[in-house]
Amino acid sequence: MFQGILFVLHTGIAWEHLPQELGFGSGMTCWRRLAEWTEAGVWPQLREALLAELRGANALDFSRAAVDGSHIRALKGDARRDEALSTGVGRAASTI
Repeated sequence: MFQGILFVLHTGIAWEHLPQELGFGSGMTCWRRLAEWTEAGVWPQLREALLAELRGANALDFSRAAVDGSHIRALKGDARRDEALSTGVGRAASTI
């Protein structure tokens, strides 16, 4: 199941198109397992276990790492507004 989930997520194919010949099980079963494991919190636990193993083996190299915080809300900043601020009053004039 795990390999089937990874295959679908990596290739971007639809779950129902997971080839049976690969031996990963049916796409729908893989999809259900993904949902169950996500609900159970398996992925963060797996990530932590993998990072601990790699740290223990000194197998992490951050010399070429990059950090992108563009998708993380600034906690000390103003609350994010749903609407963009207006640059003028009223409706825009027609250009026709």
